[in-house]
Amino acid sequence: MKNSEVTRRRFLAASGAAVLAGGAVAQGAVAKKAGKLALLGGEPVHKGGWLGWPVWDPNDEQSVLDVLRSGVWCRLAGNTVSTFEKKYAELLGVKRCLCTVNGTNALLTALNTLDIGVGDEVITSPYTFIATYNVILDSCALPVFADTDPETFQLDPDTIESRITENTRAILPVHILGLPADMDRINAIAKKHNLVVIEDACQAWLAEWGGKKVGTLGDLGCFSFQNSKHLTCGEGGAVVSNNEKLMDRAYSIHNCGRPHGTLTGETEYPITGTNRRLTEIQAAILLGQMKRLVADTKRRNENARYLTSKLQGIPGIVPHKLYPKVTQAAYHLYPLRYKKEEFNNVPREKFLKALAAEGVPAADGYGPQYRWEGLKSSLASKNFTRAFPAERLKRYWDELNLPKNDQLCQEAVWFGQNMLLGEKSDMDDIANAIVKIHENRDKLG
Repeated sequence: MKNSEVTRRRFLAASGAAVLAGGAVAQGAVAKKAGKLALLGGEPVHKGGWLGWPVWDPNDEQSVLDVLRSGVWCRLAGNTVSTFEKKYAELLGVKRCLCTVNGTNALLTALNTLDIGVGDEVITSPYTFIATYNVILDSCALPVFADTDPETFQLDPDTIESRITENTRAILPVHILGLPADMDRINAIAKKHNLVVIEDACQAWLAEWGGKKVGTLGDLGCFSFQNSKHLTCGEGGAVVSNNEKLMDRAYSIHNCGRPHGTLTGETEYPITGTNRRLTEIQAAILLGQMKRLVADTKRRNENARYLTSKLQGIPGIVPHKLYPKVTQAAYHLYPLRYKKEEFNNVPREKFLKALAAEGVPAADGYGPQYRWEGLKSSLASKNFTRAFPAERLKRYWDELNLPKNDQLCQEAVWFGQNMLLGEKSDMDDIANAIVKIHENRDKLG
């Protein structure tokens, strides 16, 4: 697989559909001969494929049909979207939730709500889906990347303050892969420098930091309900906050600039906005999907802990770490680092092919997208050359030094969230497949 923004979605689809066969040797169990690699004609480790995604309960179909047959499909005339918003806010323990057409537009709405735009700078993570910094660019603001902590795959707080300038307005941490970032330190830095915090929790439904749900710890938090997500309606998103005035402004922005709550005016459109409204049908799907979210999250965490225990000690495999204050992760993806030096210098691409042959699909994660054409073309555009001094744009490229993230992009391996909804025996198969490859590493060449 190539390192691109489609890697994750193609991988999740493939991991849900693959049906492969095999037998297993558990790490820590009675030792057995690993056998011939499936890639070289041997018997695969894993049998039966993996759970497809999304999962639909036929018992929830009636509520969707009721909305469909009502003819009330827009939230302005219905109450299904507002019902979901209320229930999701309650689930997160936050005052307000606002649904949007997708997670990207949730992030855009958050930036617009906080009036972040032309000439501003936003410090964010380089290890993320590209939408995180596309929305900053779309706001004609500058995405300034702090480095990544390879052990946790999260934004490294130690690298934030050196990136702050007189034009920095916000920190946009990403709880990437559903693993919480260090919100205590990020919020402390933001407070020290009078910055706002927007949490990208688009992969982190119900993840917790110190017992509080991520997305509720900054000024605004954003979620995605895209097809691969744990809570999904195909496309969709949400902005959440405890700040009533910010949420009134966000609602107005997502509804063409019309007044809402404390945001009033003398005309029908007191501010500029756009249409980012979720439909009633999508909200009905979300209400059905939400019924499984708590139990599925618990299962993913249990299987992730078990899988980590099986992977520890395998040479060349470094499972991710969670910060001590993480009380629950979401595990949209389960990440580890692959050290090829312990696998006879077998390239990661060949390691992934060997895993897939054993019935264990995996992906190589995000690439260094900040070095690709999109960012370069944006900063060279008319809008950016007008918004930022030439010296600042030149310095931007001179300072784009992310050694830890570059290394992580070369080593990361992901397993999909649907795999973590399997049995413990499936987690054994994942570990056994890796052990098998390690024991046969000299045969991969």
